[in-house]
Amino acid sequence: MYVLYEDSGNFKAERIFSESDSTLQVEAASGKRSKIKKTNVLFSFDQPEPATLLEQASSLAQTIEIDFLWECAPQEEFDAQEFAQEYFGHAPTAVEKAALIFALNSAPAYFHRRGKGRYRPAPPDILQAALAAIEKKRLQAEQQQQWTDQMVAGHLPEAIAAVAMTFLARPDKNSLEWKAFDAACTTTGTSPEEMLLRLGAWPNPLVLHRHRFLTQNFPKGTGFPDIEPPSEDWDFPMADVEAYSVDDASTIEVDDALSVQTVSDDIVRVGVHIAAPALAIRRGTVLDEIARSRMSTVYTPGEKIPMLPDALIQRFSLNADKPRPALSLYATANLTTGEILETETRVEMLHVRENLRIHNLDDWVTEETLDNPEAELPYGHWLRPLWRLAKLLSAQRDEVRGKTENNTRVEYSFHLEGSPDDPDSTIRIVPRRRDAPLDRLVAEYMILANNHWGGLLAQHGVPGIYRSQQAGRVRMSTQALPHEAIGVPQYIWSTSPLRRYVDLINQGQILAAAQHGVSARLVAPFKPKEADLYAIIGAFDSQYSAWGDFQTTIERYWCLRWLQQHDVKQVRGQVLRDDLVRLDCLPLVTRVPGLPELERGRLVELEIIGCDELTVELHCRYLGAVEP
Repeated sequence: MYVLYEDSGNFKAERIFSESDSTLQVEAASGKRSKIKKTNVLFSFDQPEPATLLEQASSLAQTIEIDFLWECAPQEEFDAQEFAQEYFGHAPTAVEKAALIFALNSAPAYFHRRGKGRYRPAPPDILQAALAAIEKKRLQAEQQQQWTDQMVAGHLPEAIAAVAMTFLARPDKNSLEWKAFDAACTTTGTSPEEMLLRLGAWPNPLVLHRHRFLTQNFPKGTGFPDIEPPSEDWDFPMADVEAYSVDDASTIEVDDALSVQTVSDDIVRVGVHIAAPALAIRRGTVLDEIARSRMSTVYTPGEKIPMLPDALIQRFSLNADKPRPALSLYATANLTTGEILETETRVEMLHVRENLRIHNLDDWVTEETLDNPEAELPYGHWLRPLWRLAKLLSAQRDEVRGKTENNTRVEYSFHLEGSPDDPDSTIRIVPRRRDAPLDRLVAEYMILANNHWGGLLAQHGVPGIYRSQQAGRVRMSTQALPHEAIGVPQYIWSTSPLRRYVDLINQGQILAAAQHGVSARLVAPFKPKEADLYAIIGAFDSQYSAWGDFQTTIERYWCLRWLQQHDVKQVRGQVLRDDLVRLDCLPLVTRVPGLPELERGRLVELEIIGCDELTVELHCRYLGAVEP
């Protein structure tokens, strides 16, 4: 005796091995035994063999016309086995009963299931709607397959081209266009980016890189809403100092300037002056929301996306055209010992004497000319005492760190001559050592200010966002912890408030501490243990990292273009670890397959065999190690 039963939506026919009140044990042709509920059994039969029944019933079901079956069926709920006798006109065989059940079950638009072996014909209006939906789905499947075939063949359908811009950021994965595109990528084994370039949806990888970043991070564009500029009616005393700023040629946000006054032969009063946009950007205002949404200025070769509107930058940037409000740290120091004798933080108006540019000074400002008072040196009266004190402050930090700071690494400036969208633009990549005297001088006074102001906040119980390093781990928190790599007891970012949101937040806190002293914690924008500060830290870390990744991608792209523009075939580089090599001529790290095991820092010769501007990877072959 055999049974036909339903198991998880499939029909099975097997031999009865044993039986109880509510279950059956059945045996398949393979000998495998299973226990099934009697309620799942459709009917039992003696012949033919189960496999034969399933085969013959499936073939017979294919010959049954579903339209005719729907017309013949009772209009009310019916039993399939009873209907089989009426349909076939005689007592149905096991094969015929199974065939009718298979046919009814295969047409859910025509027949709605009402239990085991029971069905109800769909009402005419519901049937017509269901058939229309099925036809629509069929046509959509045909259209999708047609688009997929065209893309696999290398042609871009107009419908896909119209929405291709959305495929890299927020694609509608339920749309036919995306499904067709995804199927084409799967069929050809290519990534969405590769497929879009192959089809000509994007003219080149550079445009694709920029579009992907902008649509993900600036879906409404990089512009700013119209906002009323802040008032210029600042009631602060004018600083009686000779201050200069030092920046590269592309800087438009002049955040900082330095001044120095001689008190006596060995005593000077150094001023670190920082632009003060926090005076106008109050917590919760529209400007604050704008800065918070961006977190930082985005820098790439030939282009920058500012954190703040240009009108506000111009209002607070320490340009030399007219006085600007500034947050100033004055440190009175001994030029013989480096001891800081006295400090004062003030909010004042500052008229910068001149905005100096690094490229105009680099050839003049060397350690030799700085240390030789007889040597010709522009702005020597300003530079030499600042340099003298900076060296002493650096030595004090080295003593805390237990070692001399290593600033010998080369950094690079990118100068793009042309459009940042045009891969044929000429790129100049200019090396510059991090230990250049001007860089060291400015950096030392920014460290002084960030260390001191971090201590000022802690002294008055005003929370801030600190950067610390302990046991090699750098982290941001609201605790004033040591930064071991820099060699200071605490460190905050506060000297770039026009470019970084964390600096802007910290400046608001410092202003409260400087202006209100012991009562600062009551009037500061952020109070102790306020949850929003932790939220800012988390958001800043994530977004600042995304900005940095994009900058790295675009800089790697232009490094590859530089190699092509200069037709470079061989390069040298230093081994970092394993198969990683840093090139000597560019800020580019690449993997070199087959690189033998070499010590870190070993110089090697590489042959360039190609590059991929989409993955921004350089392909090199190892030629050999270079003797020192």
